Amino acid sequence: MIVVIVAGGSGTRLWPLSVPEYPKHLLSIVGDKSLLQNTFERAKKITSVDKIYISTEAGHSDHVNEQLPELSKDQVIVEPARRDTMPCIMNALQFISTRHDPEEPIASIHADHQIRDARGFAQAIKRAGSVSKKHQRIVLLGMEPNQPDIKYGYIQKGDVFDSDNFVHEIKSFKEKPAYEIAKGYFESGEYFWNMGYFVAPYNVFVDKIKSYADDEWTSQLERLEKAKTTKERDAIYLDFQKEAIDIALMEKVPDLLVMPGTFDWMDVGSFDEIHQVTARDESGNAVFGDNVHVLDSAQVYVRNDCKSRPLAVIGMDNVVVVNTEHGVLVMRTDQAQKVKQVAELLKKNPKEKS
Repeated sequence: MIVVIVAGGSGTRLWPLSVPEYPKHLLSIVGDKSLLQNTFERAKKITSVDKIYISTEAGHSDHVNEQLPELSKDQVIVEPARRDTMPCIMNALQFISTRHDPEEPIASIHADHQIRDARGFAQAIKRAGSVSKKHQRIVLLGMEPNQPDIKYGYIQKGDVFDSDNFVHEIKSFKEKPAYEIAKGYFESGEYFWNMGYFVAPYNVFVDKIKSYADDEWTSQLERLEKAKTTKERDAIYLDFQKEAIDIALMEKVPDLLVMPGTFDWMDVGSFDEIHQVTARDESGNAVFGDNVHVLDSAQVYVRNDCKSRPLAVIGMDNVVVVNTEHGVLVMRTDQAQKVKQVAELLKKNPKEKS
């Protein structure tokens, strides 16, 4: 089995910790290793190192090489520009097909997710690979919701396809819903959270593109297959339109399968979520970094990446305080989704950056 780790995104809801030139998957969010390094360690439980690839944009490739010295440079697939997940994944899978058997299942996973149960994760991916190869269909992994949540897309389960492996047909995809709709999804028991993980042999992936995606994607894929040099591939990549793989392909394929991810999972995209997965003391406080002092406070997340500058939080509850070289963030925990607005303002007004 082959694994491709998609290491993209900017993590704008984690400013000032995550910035465009050094986004969240490169950061040590939980523990000493980065999210990317943790994902790589999980991937090694699925397959051998020589069958693991990273797809990342050009500005981050040096950091990826530094963090994952076990990989050869050929295993780091460099995107010359950001073009969303359809170009990223199609380019990566086509490149991998030139080095491996196109009938071998390839698992596409994300670099910025938090999973503790590495063994359960590996077992689920391997099962999905077996089902995909046996039935020549794309298999997605979904997560059983533990609460209504508006941050995730949803997959509606259809008929049971393989009861031994808990595999279902997919009835429909749902965009990120309003809370009341998400509550209905949760209560029905008919929906998974869409983790963005899928498994398929390259030849199956190609067949689905040619059968169901817009003709432009088939044309671009054929151009990639004819390319002889990195320079040619880069020129083709820059011609890609920006589009998510869910919209460009997955939502158009009528015979997709989905099976549950039998492991813990979180897309760590905001500071309230980081607080949840970080070790806390008896007062619910999570502290990361040195030279931090928290007094008479509860349910706070405090991170200090500037060791020479002390950080103190006194008499505060339910707040996030983050101090980095890029800026300082102080907010109520329930306002975590608004951090993206600040990151966007700073992008428009770069002179305001710290």
